[in-house]
Amino acid sequence: MTLRIQDLPADVLASLRAGTVIPAHPLALTEDRQFNRKRQRALTRYYVDAGVGGLAVGVHTTQFAIRDTGLYRPVLTAAMEDARAWTDRPLVMVAGVAGLTQQAVAEATIARDIGYHAALVSMGALKGMSSAQMIAHCRAVAEVMPIIGFYMQTAVGGIVLDAAFWEEFARIENAVAIKVAPFHRYRSLDVMHGIVAAGAEDRITLYTGNDDHIVADLTLPFAIRHQGREVTLRFRGGLLGHWSVWTKAAVDLLDRIHAAIADGGPVPQDLLALDARVTDCNAAFFDVANNFHGCIAGCHEILRRQGLLQGIWCLDPAEGLSPGQAEELTRVSQDHADLADDAFVRANLERWLA
Repeated sequence: MTLRIQDLPADVLASLRAGTVIPAHPLALTEDRQFNRKRQRALTRYYVDAGVGGLAVGVHTTQFAIRDTGLYRPVLTAAMEDARAWTDRPLVMVAGVAGLTQQAVAEATIARDIGYHAALVSMGALKGMSSAQMIAHCRAVAEVMPIIGFYMQTAVGGIVLDAAFWEEFARIENAVAIKVAPFHRYRSLDVMHGIVAAGAEDRITLYTGNDDHIVADLTLPFAIRHQGREVTLRFRGGLLGHWSVWTKAAVDLLDRIHAAIADGGPVPQDLLALDARVTDCNAAFFDVANNFHGCIAGCHEILRRQGLLQGIWCLDPAEGLSPGQAEELTRVSQDHADLADDAFVRANLERWLA
């Protein structure tokens, strides 16, 4: 049975289309690298109370290795159960699916049956395949449930995908959105050119995954010209690993951006100036100085300092903070304290851990 876009709850689809904060959900582990159910529940409660519009689970920030340790279904189930138990607000629940087609379809089936609304299709495993083969892969997953395209940066395993690929992707009837995350301005524009060439600008919702230009992506209009017509595209929301930390501030930021755009006037300069500051934070979170080696551990460390996680343990023991990264995290936490949500976490942590 295929879950179609039109089968999604109307309030969930409306939230996705309007644009919302969808943090990539980290994985809480114990010191012996076992699933820490209590801390995982606390994270989900934190995100819900921060006001997010959805959760992305089983994605890069959740650690792709959950597939090798039997944690894929338990982690997806935990997020769904904990979110539903904590709120009756409509949440856009996104499941990451990965691997070759058979595996991706199986994961999408699991996610659909748990109650997820869309599958974020990671295609790193398809490296070396033709564009036609990758489109066939996406179509196979779309036969299970609505899909969100994922242009992942090459530094963490992504594939370079041209405008022609994204044009064909945008023609998939059950494609609902694209997470644009190549960390590359030219490649981000390729996605937009593909959408406009397919005439899919009213059906495909753009979410930024460019953690290095979050504010710029969300505030700027993108004028795309194709065969004599001009279409203005906008990123409506973010599906971001960066937003797995300081999430209450991220919700406030997106609300402010949406209000500024709705106002119709010039975007305030102080809002635009936040782009560089948020990117400075991201450089520390994602360990840019060391080619993103500590990108998951960096987010874990912020959550550990706030008390949400007990440690920064990853499934792969080799994943951790890089030399100098802890100092950078301290620097941005001090320099950009107004972009954090430490007081919000302190006020609610005991309740989330109960």
